[in-house]
Amino acid sequence: MRFTLLTTVVALGALACGGEKKADQTQTPAGQPAATPAATGPVVEVKMTGNGTNVAAFEPKALTIAPGTTVRFINVSGGMHNVAFWGDSIPAGAAATLAAGMPNTIDNLSGPFLMNPNDTYEVSFANAAKGTYKGYCVPHVALGMRLAITVQ
Repeated sequence: MRFTLLTTVVALGALACGGEKKADQTQTPAGQPAATPAATGPVVEVKMTGNGTNVAAFEPKALTIAPGTTVRFINVSGGMHNVAFWGDSIPAGAAATLAAGMPNTIDNLSGPFLMNPNDTYEVSFANAAKGTYKGYCVPHVALGMRLAITVQ
């Protein structure tokens, strides 16, 4: 019985430590924005705003970009924000390319939460198919925080 208990404790301890860390893995401290790779093409900024209770918006809420553009989302006000895309509202076959341009996602086509003002997150539209990519902020979708990015 003691051996079983000891084995269980050791196994749980190993799981809690996460095993060995590979050289190419990075960790982001809690509450910090995820690091994003440096943009290589044009960069367009989109502000994420709100009053923290009943108003939230992307500014601008619609934009047109060229393939290869990076969209930099900046949390300006209104609490935590993120950007996510509806998989069924982007050009056919574009999900894998879009996902490749979204580092440190928290879910499929959903970027990390930007907790503090001036936190940024960049989405690369390198090799993106032409068409409209419709997105939203997960915490504020009910308040209408949506955007449309048209790649042409």
